[in-house]
Amino acid sequence: MTAVSKPSRAITVRAVLIGLVGTLIISLGTPYGVYVVHGSYMALDFSTPGAVFLFFVLVALVNGLWKRLSRRTALQPGELITAYIMMILASAIPTMGLTAQILPIIATPYYYATPENRWERLLQPLLNRHLTPRDAEAIKHFFEGAPGRPVPWEVWLPPLLVWLPLILALYFVMIGLMVMLRRQWINRERLAYPLTQLPLELVNERDPLLKKPALWLGFAVPFFLGSLIALHNYFPAVPGPKLNTSLSTFRDTLLLHIRLSFPMLGFFYLINLDTAFSIWFFNRFFFLLRGFLNILGVELKENLGGYGTPFVPYKYLGMGAMMTLVVGGFWLARPHLRDVVRKAWGQAPEVDDRDEILSYPVAFWGTVGGLLVMSLWLHWSGLPYWATWLYLFFAFLLFVGLTRVVVESGLAEAVAAAIAPSFIVAGFGSLTFGRRGLMALGLTWVYSADIRTFVMASSAHSLRLAEAVGANRRPLFGALVLAILASLGASIWMTLTLAYRYGGATLNSWFFITGPQWPYQWVETKLLNPSDPSTVGWFLTGLGAGVMALLTVMRQRFIWWPFHPIGFCIGSVWIMDQLWLTCFVAWAVKLLILRYGGLRLYRLFRPFFLGLILGQFTCNGLWLVVDYFTGQTNNRIFWI
Repeated sequence: MTAVSKPSRAITVRAVLIGLVGTLIISLGTPYGVYVVHGSYMALDFSTPGAVFLFFVLVALVNGLWKRLSRRTALQPGELITAYIMMILASAIPTMGLTAQILPIIATPYYYATPENRWERLLQPLLNRHLTPRDAEAIKHFFEGAPGRPVPWEVWLPPLLVWLPLILALYFVMIGLMVMLRRQWINRERLAYPLTQLPLELVNERDPLLKKPALWLGFAVPFFLGSLIALHNYFPAVPGPKLNTSLSTFRDTLLLHIRLSFPMLGFFYLINLDTAFSIWFFNRFFFLLRGFLNILGVELKENLGGYGTPFVPYKYLGMGAMMTLVVGGFWLARPHLRDVVRKAWGQAPEVDDRDEILSYPVAFWGTVGGLLVMSLWLHWSGLPYWATWLYLFFAFLLFVGLTRVVVESGLAEAVAAAIAPSFIVAGFGSLTFGRRGLMALGLTWVYSADIRTFVMASSAHSLRLAEAVGANRRPLFGALVLAILASLGASIWMTLTLAYRYGGATLNSWFFITGPQWPYQWVETKLLNPSDPSTVGWFLTGLGAGVMALLTVMRQRFIWWPFHPIGFCIGSVWIMDQLWLTCFVAWAVKLLILRYGGLRLYRLFRPFFLGLILGQFTCNGLWLVVDYFTGQTNNRIFWI
């Protein structure tokens, strides 16, 4: 970890201002890059490519030149990390994290209502009228465009302001939980946090990463290949390498994806061998098992939404595994959490929380208050009050579990096997929640369905990085709040502006056409075909929890046990079907390096793999800038 020689030079006014500038660039630039330039995604996943690219520019170019002119006044490592923390918080909001979800979803039941789907009579009467825009012409122009006309803020601001208390409460609870778990995960369990290693090395003045040839060798590989892909889009005569393909298997029932992702190759190199082995092993196990079941015609037909894993039994298994991961983690952390609660009640003055960005009383009672606000808001939106706590339990179980997966496994492109709203409806029966309750659950898909990035994971990494800003970390919470508010405002303004200028349906088919209809199609299915509690689903959930528990116990008791339970937890998700080969290559390379070269050779190669991450994200960002100035579109180099 990089140490800061002058803690007082960390959370400074200029560091926060620079972080705010980066926040605005990400919040305005990523929607523009996705919707207008149609280039590489820079804020879609936990990897935060946009933040990494801007941080590299800040460290290597801006601060590098600054040091040459005046080393005394240049930015200190802690200041750079403060700015980066704000940028990774901002990355969790503009596109996949919230803004690209909430705006189209709350307008969809009106624009996509047709005589065939009968949403006007079936769904619209169930909606809380305060949560959606109601002006038919404004909604039409949102999807189809109205060039020359201003954004009708009077239509959009009222529902967005109603959503704001829920979103802010959600974000505070996410940060509060990470504050309460930080010491357990970092100091006691010593989780790897692979996503923080590159930024920490970039500000390491004792052993400068940017002066190592291995870094630039790794940097050159994805940068060169990615640039060839970009140049091919400009000049078709330039050969464009293809790093992925698919093969049809199991009698054309499954596709075998073969893909090499340079950033994920770098992240996987940074994790333990048994973790990397288990991730690709369990993914291949689930793939083979599903293929044989397809041939035998074994399937379970339920509508649990399209997120996570497409195979319904694996959704239940994955949810059960996630329950064991989170509940077991809290059980393991009970001595620390007991101290937190005692401190919150004023009964443990000996517990020192001065190194946290929030005191334990503020984090604990703020989390309790935030959950209460969310429960009341969800009840007001139409969900029975008892069901609000059921939903919140499973939603935060997935948030905490997925955050744990990312910080421990380095799976920067992670998703959960299932989502909370569809799981509880399948588990307890659709009639239990009532018609308005189902619609209220459908609206929760805004922030709890396509959870490929969210504030909790960014907060977890921020708290790990915060160890480099010195002893007094309390002001950092204000910087996080500023980044969140700025990102919310800027990304909403940009998305609405672009939608009314070009027409949302022409900007991105997933965010404005396909994705927003999924929650309402799910609600429609449950209204027209009510379902009882799924006995098979609960059995599979219990099976997944049991297998996960067995894997956990075996790992704790036997040092020779080769399987890490996280592999079982997320091995079945669709994104691992894309990344299994990358994980296998990273595992195999690291195994050979450690076996024949030991720890010394591993450290020698480490800058090369960090370079793979930096080179890919720099290539993505650079070509987005080039495309912006040249007017080139659809020059997408990077997806995962």
